[in-house]
This record gives sequence, structure tokens and C-alpha cells, in this order.
Amino acid sequence: MKKKQSGSKYKMNRRRFLKLGFAGGAAMFIPWRFKLPKAFAQIPGGTLDPLSVPKYQTPMLIPPAMPRAGKVKQKMAKNIDYYEIAMRQFLQQILPPDLPATPVWGYGPVSAQNGPQIFNAPSLTIEAKYNKPVRIKWINELVDTNGNYLPHLLPVDPTLHWANPPGGTDGRDTRPTFTSTPGSYTGPVPIVTHVHGAIGVGDESDGYTEAWYLPYADNIPKGYATEGTWYDFFAGKAGTNFGETWGPGYATFQYPNLGRASTDWYHDHALGMTRLNVYAGPAGFFIIRGGPDGDKAVLDSRFGTAAVLPGPAPALGDTPGMTYYEIPIAIQDRSFNDDGSLFYPNTREFFDDIVGDFIPDGEFSPIWQPEFFGNMMMINGNTWPFQVVEQRRYRFRFLNGCQSRFLILDFNQIPGVEVWAIANEGGFLAAPVNLTAVNGNRLLMGLAERADLIVDFTNVPVGNYVLGNVGPDEPFGGGVPGSDFDVADPNTTGQIMEFRVVDAVAPDPTTPPMYLQLPAITPLPPETFTRRLALIEEAGTGEDANGGGVEGPVEALLGTVADDPNVAPGIWTQRLWMDPVTETPDVGATEVWEIYNTTGDAHPMHVHEVAFEVVNRQDIIVDEENRKVQVVGVPTPPEPWETGFKDTVTAYPGQVTRIKAQFNIPGQFVWHCHIVEHEDNEMMRPYRIGGMQPGQPG
Repeated sequence: MKKKQSGSKYKMNRRRFLKLGFAGGAAMFIPWRFKLPKAFAQIPGGTLDPLSVPKYQTPMLIPPAMPRAGKVKQKMAKNIDYYEIAMRQFLQQILPPDLPATPVWGYGPVSAQNGPQIFNAPSLTIEAKYNKPVRIKWINELVDTNGNYLPHLLPVDPTLHWANPPGGTDGRDTRPTFTSTPGSYTGPVPIVTHVHGAIGVGDESDGYTEAWYLPYADNIPKGYATEGTWYDFFAGKAGTNFGETWGPGYATFQYPNLGRASTDWYHDHALGMTRLNVYAGPAGFFIIRGGPDGDKAVLDSRFGTAAVLPGPAPALGDTPGMTYYEIPIAIQDRSFNDDGSLFYPNTREFFDDIVGDFIPDGEFSPIWQPEFFGNMMMINGNTWPFQVVEQRRYRFRFLNGCQSRFLILDFNQIPGVEVWAIANEGGFLAAPVNLTAVNGNRLLMGLAERADLIVDFTNVPVGNYVLGNVGPDEPFGGGVPGSDFDVADPNTTGQIMEFRVVDAVAPDPTTPPMYLQLPAITPLPPETFTRRLALIEEAGTGEDANGGGVEGPVEALLGTVADDPNVAPGIWTQRLWMDPVTETPDVGATEVWEIYNTTGDAHPMHVHEVAFEVVNRQDIIVDEENRKVQVVGVPTPPEPWETGFKDTVTAYPGQVTRIKAQFNIPGQFVWHCHIVEHEDNEMMRPYRIGGMQPGQPG
């Protein structure tokens, strides 16, 4: 496969295979990753050269807490925090001040009791409490001042299996057919919000990808579907379960917050458009505090008393100019044009030079990108910001919010720093992990993973230091930075943000991380069933502008692996989004899911509704020709920072990754790869807990 670069090209044939002997005499194919040359051109992007953008000109935004619209009083039950949050289009100064502002989308409060009514990308942080429900009216306000719908900021490929409003009621949520290759869709934009990490939420409130809705606009074209296939069914459940009525341009969800205290986040999840809607800006942190596994349950092992963690974090009622020692940090990659607009490719040619044949004559979608890597790093909504820190301990809640990019945070350019991991997506780890001592001051973060770190600047000399990234500027397959793959461009994507270290203003009252006794983790019950699942990539051959043959991905897929020794042991079968549900845990069941990665890349796998344990990983032999896998070798345990519970896990190529989850809430949910370009083109599947619900869509 070839991938276009700015001013030059390089070969990136990631799908070469080595033929070796396979047990039983068949041919074995093992994916082999072609290493990029050391001196390659900068990552392609828009017309704005990333090297022309000054770094560390803007202080990092620390998102304030999202203000509430009020409270819902309940008889014989806890009051509910109520929010009204809309998605709008606006201008934001993402680039340094001397450069143009950027049209983006973001969430913000449309009504508020107190607190700032700010729309931003990323958006304000929703602060929630364990076991205290939160109810949110999510409003699609992607309309102009005249009440007409706004088209997408980015090119929408209508040849995928997507929301497809032009298909009307009968054709929505389908892969449409065409008589000629279509251009980008320019109609009204569907949205549906998902709180990533929500545990115990009803399926009506999970942001199911076919429960989208258009804005309430004056000019919706005649015949368009204004809601997704599941919208009406879930609207009925919302009315029954918590007494809310949905209407044009909005839906109201309720979150019970039954999971452990954790760092969650919210973002759009519309079918076949997640990559574009999220890239346009709408996302934010959703932090759950308290409960038996919250901060107050952390002890100081020296004294057996409550530990002191770095704080405060932003909260409602804060006065301007407050100093924070607990800070959420969202890392995203973006590319821009000279006018400040976001750049995202409008042709498949961008990725691998394929110019045809496109659908309907060929099998390639004309606009979809198999992966996308921005050439600038955007942190909390600004390119390459700086953060002033004192010589003391801080708590940073990191989120990898990139499109396709695995990050490897690198603290090695900060002399004297010490970094400890204390929590991941599912809350506190089994014990603090000294990343400085055991992992070379680095941490791998897959897409959508969160890392709750204590970063100790106590012994860092006063000065300015860069947090680096040594992940690759291409799809990740595991290995050692600089040895198994080339690290990110050190002049651009290899830099994340700058820390400006100053003298401490007071003694640090926090507990040293080595003395933190984290809340005990209660393991899940033994599994009663094991499911074998597959990660698959379908490739095809197209043509470049010179008529030469070019191999490239057609779509990424999920599937099942047969485990009946009398039928087809190890044979995988691909499953499309539209195929019948194959993952159907019983209510209350504990299952192990074995995820066999038959592709050449790592995939961050996310299962909605549950927090799971990472059990282990084990090597596999991949027989591509016969679509067969065989387990070999000895299982390896999860990394220390993967202990406890997670909602997203990296599944490496040539391995089976095993996770264990308990499925307690009946309903229809999804599991998928969180490389959003993959998720949007078939690497997502519905799954159902319990039986089919009366009246649910077929």
C-alpha cells in the first residue's frame, strides 16, 4: 500500500506476509510490518504547515465544570442532577492567537443554575457522584441563526453503512446503493451522544448508534428520516423508565453512575459518522467521584489514615484564577488549513493513492480513510499549549482522544520527574505503578484509554520541559519505539505540550505515591461461558492515477471464531453490522471474551455497558488463506497499569486478548474498535444482554 506524503511518497506495505509451515500442513500467513525510512517527509495534512505554527504560545485550558440546569426531585429516591446540553457550531482559537480561528462543534449548557455557559471543544467536564443519577437532555443545535441546518464541516462518505437520513424511514441506517460514485453528503447532521465508560446504564441512554436524531431545523429536505431506527423504541423506554419525553432534535438520557469512581468521557456515536463528528470537536470529560472505591477510600499506608491526593479539581462555584492540582488532559491530533479550518481528507487517494474503482463499479469507498493521523497535537482544545506547574505533585487524568493514533507518553525530557499510574478507565488500580522505575518513564495509551497519573515535579529543576510522544505516525502493531517502529516526528507530533516548572508556593501536603494504599479490587465471579471473536481486515486492489495496481483496505470487520472441534475449530467468520446479533450474554452472566486479532495492526477494543478485567494475552498462528487461528505459547498477564477494571483494551496483532465481564443490565449495546475510522466501516457489532425486547426494531 502506498500513502501520500507532502511533497514525496514512501512505500508502506503493511500487508506483506511470510509463508511458513502450519500445523497440519496448511500455509501460515503472519502479518509483517514494513518499517518506514528514518528520513521521511512530514505527515500530510492541510495547507497549514505544522512547522509554521509556533509552539507553547497558549496556556492550556483547564475545562471548568459543566453547570447544571437544576435538580429533579424524586419521591422516596435520591434527587437527580439535571443538565441541558446542546451541540453547536462556533469559532474557537485552537491555533495560536496570530493565526485564524477554527470553525468547530462542541457541547455546552443551554441553561444553567450557576457556572459558565461556555461552548468549547473539548467541552466542560460533567462532575458526577457515585450512585447519584445524572439526567441529560442532549440537544442537536447544528443550525444557523435562521434556523436552517448546518452541513457538516468535513466530507461525509455516503457509501458506508451509515445513518443515511436521505434514505427515509425505510432506507435509514443502511449501506445505500448508487448508480454512479457519489460526492460528499451535505445534508443535516445526525448526532447521538455516548458516555464512554458508563456502567449500568439502560440501553435507551447509552447512545446507541442507530438512535440518532437530526436538528430541529426549518429546511429538512422532504422525505428525509429525522431519527434513527431505534430512536422511537428508546424514546418509549425513557418515558417508562424515568418519565421523560423525547422530541424533535433532542433525547434525554439518564446515567445511574454505578461504576467505580473513574474518568469517563462523552462524545458522539452516530452510525458511520463518529470519526467526523468527533473530529469536528464534540467531546468532554465525565468524572465520577466518591463511593466505596473513591478518593476517600485511598489510605496512607504509613499511618492507616486517609491519604491526600493532589487537588483541587475544577468544580462548580469556582472563582476565576483558581489554581488546580488535579487536571484532565485530552490529547487529540488534528490538521488545519491556512484559513484555520480543520483539514480532513475528501478523497481515498489521500491515504494510499487509490483513485478507483470506487463504489459502485469497484469495492472502495471514495472518501473513507482506513486511518487518519493529524500532523499537529491539540491538547484541551489548543495546539501545543503550556502549563505552569510548581515543584510538587500533580494528578493528571489523560485521555487519548485521537483518531487512529496510539500514544506513548514520554516523560524523559523532564529531568528528575517521577510518574506513577494510580488508575485507568475502571478506577483505581490494584496498587500504584512507578512508571519511572518499571517502564522507563513512558506509558502506552490506545485510542479512548484513560490514564490517571501522579506526576511529581518536586525534584525537577525550574525551567521549561516538553512532554513527548514516541508512538508512531502510522498504525501501531506493538514493539519498542525506535527499534520496531519509527517514533513520531520529533518536530511536530513527537511533542505534546510544555510544562513550565516554577518554585512551589507552599509545602506539598499530598501523600507520596509509594505510600498510597488503593481500594481493594473485588474480582468478578468465575466465567460461565467463553466467546471467541475475531478482528479482521478485508483488502482489495485498486488503481492509482497511472493505472498501476494498489492494494488497500476495503473495510475493517469483526467476526466469530468457531470452537466446535467437530465442525471447524479455529475458523473465523466475518460479521457485518447488519447481520443478526451473535453475542447474547444472559442477564447476570460472567463471560470471557477471547479477541483474536488476525490483522497486522493493534486495535483498541471497547465494550459498552460493562467494565471488564483483562485476563491475559497469548500468541496465535494466523492462517490467512484458510481463515483459521491456532493458539500457541504461554499466556502473559496484563500489564500492571491494566489491573482492576477497564472499558478499552489493546488487542495486538498475532495475539488473542482475553477479557472477563459481567453483564447485568438487559438491552441492546455495541462493541467495537475505537480507531474511529474502523468503527465507522464495519468494525462495530451490536450485542444483546438477555432476550429480545418486545417491540424492538428487527
